[in-house]
Amino acid sequence: MGEKVVAGRFDLSDRQHYRDKLRRCLSGLERLLEQKRFDRPKNLMGLEIELNLAGRDGMPKMLNAQVLERIASRDFQTELAMFNLEVNIAPHPLGGRVFDRLAEELRTSLAYAHRKAGEVDAGIVMIGILPTLDRDDLVSSNLSDVDRYALLNEQITAARGEDFALDIDGVEHLTCTSKSIAPEAACTSVQLHLQVTPGRFADVWNAAQAVAAAQIAVGANSPFLFGRELWRESRPPLFQQSTDTRPPELQAQGVRPRTWFGERWISSAYDLFEENLRYYPALLPICDEEDPLEVLDAGGIPKLAELVLHNGTVYRWNRPVYGIADGVPHLRVENRVLPAGPTVTDVVANAAFYYGLVRALAEEPRPVWTRLPFAAAAANFDAACKHGIDARLQWPRRGRYGGITQVDAVSLVRDELLPLAEAGLDAWGVEPADRDLYLGVIDERCRRRVNGASWQAATFHRALEAGHSRDAALAATTRRYAELMRIGEPVHTWPVGLPEPVPLG
Repeated sequence: MGEKVVAGRFDLSDRQHYRDKLRRCLSGLERLLEQKRFDRPKNLMGLEIELNLAGRDGMPKMLNAQVLERIASRDFQTELAMFNLEVNIAPHPLGGRVFDRLAEELRTSLAYAHRKAGEVDAGIVMIGILPTLDRDDLVSSNLSDVDRYALLNEQITAARGEDFALDIDGVEHLTCTSKSIAPEAACTSVQLHLQVTPGRFADVWNAAQAVAAAQIAVGANSPFLFGRELWRESRPPLFQQSTDTRPPELQAQGVRPRTWFGERWISSAYDLFEENLRYYPALLPICDEEDPLEVLDAGGIPKLAELVLHNGTVYRWNRPVYGIADGVPHLRVENRVLPAGPTVTDVVANAAFYYGLVRALAEEPRPVWTRLPFAAAAANFDAACKHGIDARLQWPRRGRYGGITQVDAVSLVRDELLPLAEAGLDAWGVEPADRDLYLGVIDERCRRRVNGASWQAATFHRALEAGHSRDAALAATTRRYAELMRIGEPVHTWPVGLPEPVPLG
């Protein structure tokens, strides 16, 4: 959805024409795969982070247009709501001191953006869900003034045909409705891209699905929404419900949601793009003039514009991406599991853990997805979102007897997954100093059982115990979080509680 989208109303012929174009695009993709036209391995990784704007009081600021004007950099873009921004880091080859370089680039970019935001009395907060967001903040009038967001909101709302129902039962229970997709904007994430050859795509995607729960367990950072304490990582249920085009009757029939984990392991990237066409009606039936099959017949590389646009309206936690760079097509796995924050060091540690782990798992002689039922991977994802670092996960038992066992997430990460991630980073050619520094952050989170979500919840409860109201406690927790985020020490070292006096409210 990053491309500029401009269109008016759609009629029946638009949708029929778009469906035909999608089928031609899918045939074009199939031919590109058969003809082996894709880029050779380059071990390229990329990173995007969605950010929040908040004032010194910790409250959201609807000022992204003003802040972006001051930043004046193509690395920063709008996101769904006026309190959101996104920063994009240029692709890096995986190897050497890549993670230290990545951390330095992020610190420089975010510090610059924060200074510019300060010119309008706002600041950058890198967090999964801003704890101070209120229902009145997440309304259609606060969507960014960009055609594609207005159009997407209009089409999803029309497809649903009634208010969106939010119902998340966690530590506390939240039920409410929304007339727009604006609550989705509360979810700010880190997106990790990995360019892969078609031959490796399925193994990398399957590996990413298998470890999504472990990523969430160690990286959860979204425990609050609308003043309620919910799941340790509340983004996935919120995202699914706030973009759900299905009224209750279609949900009861088992129609698939547009935000989903998936339902099977795959054997090719083609499987995912084909599912998109088979299961999901078009939300934005905007047709490009290019005929992809004619382009292929002439020896060219088609943009597959309709396929790319449609793929951008199906919100998989690990999404396939088709792109063209320097006239050559390539495929990427876009990992969308992680929340933003808490610090640059934490974000880079999460990235190192992911890239190392998927490399190692994708190359195992007996891959984990041949031993773990897909339904167990999906259940693991939900368990990790609900319980964070205290989750218990299903995992293949070691040894010749096989089978599945339930294991504490912390034990799984420390005993099995971190050694795999270490081997994977070695295989990428990452320097041992980078490897040990950033995987050490993950190990310490596990050893202390602390991540962003557990710190937020513990600090909030300390404020409540000190006699502060919920709203005052959430605002003070947000202010303290922002202060420690800017100091930059990883979250497992943060002292719990509020050193500042908090006015009663």
